[in-house]
Amino acid sequence: MRPVPNAALGVYVHVPFCVHRCDYCDFATWTDRDHLINAYVDACVTDLGRQFGGGLRPANTVFFGGGTPSLLEPDAMARIIDAIPIAPGAEITIECNPDSVDQAKLAGYRLAGANRVSFGVQSLQTSVLASLGRTHDPANVVDALTGARAAGFERLNVDVIFGAAGETLDDWHRTVDGVIKLEPDHISAYALTVVPSTPLGRQVATGVTRAPDDDDQATKYELADSAFADAGFDWYEISNWSRTGQECRHNLLYWDQGEYMAIGCAAHGHRDGERWWNVRTPERYIEAVDAAESPRAGAEQLDGPTRAEEAFGLALRTRPGAVVAPAARETIADLADGGILELISEESTGTRVRLTRAGRLLGDDVTARLLLAGAAPPRPGIG
Repeated sequence: MRPVPNAALGVYVHVPFCVHRCDYCDFATWTDRDHLINAYVDACVTDLGRQFGGGLRPANTVFFGGGTPSLLEPDAMARIIDAIPIAPGAEITIECNPDSVDQAKLAGYRLAGANRVSFGVQSLQTSVLASLGRTHDPANVVDALTGARAAGFERLNVDVIFGAAGETLDDWHRTVDGVIKLEPDHISAYALTVVPSTPLGRQVATGVTRAPDDDDQATKYELADSAFADAGFDWYEISNWSRTGQECRHNLLYWDQGEYMAIGCAAHGHRDGERWWNVRTPERYIEAVDAAESPRAGAEQLDGPTRAEEAFGLALRTRPGAVVAPAARETIADLADGGILELISEESTGTRVRLTRAGRLLGDDVTARLLLAGAAPPRPGIG
């Protein structure tokens, strides 16, 4: 897995606009605020100027998430990217909906400086897309990736989701095979989760739709992991696979507890152990920036033990694994005997371990058990 320099800085830009809100989505997005796009872009540019005007180092990664960032026209995207001091070789990713891009728009994004595109595909089966409340069809996906390559993008990610109501194992197998045939260099595959406040959550609560089945999702994860590995994709985080050297550097920054700035409504940032988040709605974000006020809605300062435990949990999700303190030696042995952990090496502060495939299916439970056993060693530089 490609390391992220300790001094790396990321910028996350949240674009909260959507044409259609998917049934499972619980992100801060709106389908009726397109009239705010120009003012919102202006606010992002102003906010960036103020934050980087304070002497921040250039950004090594930039990630436009949403919402649907590809609703922004290339000139608007260029204005935001131009407002960010960019380090040489920086990774600049734009999340795109296959329905909202064509080759001309993608070429405009490439000209604006973006060099990586992440497509929200979710499934290549029309019945599953309908179950998820998605509006695109599989043909749009092929056109979108073809257009991205023609526009000059060499780094492409595809997001997929497994476990939707009515999705058969054959449906998922066809999606996995289809995604591999699209030849991206990165694939993210997520188990569908049900959030009570979403339309999907209400459908499950009222019995209209069944909740995802844990065993079904486990089988589908194992199928995907095997297929991706056979096709030359290495898993480097529980839900992420890539060709060698094509890991998402922005996400590596998150998993390494790196520093990243928050731009836009509902965006989260992290610096020096402080985590903060911005006001949730685009109107409030625009108002705060226009009034020369901070758009922050809240913040928390993580103490040393909390940061160490968080660092442990994040590291355990990744292929390099985590160092487990000697206090948890018996728990390590139990989990290794159960085929949940793989022992990698002995280090000065403990034993480095990695989740097996079976362990990845139980990642949160394994992390909790290890932390209860005192697994997280103090991290140098965290007080």
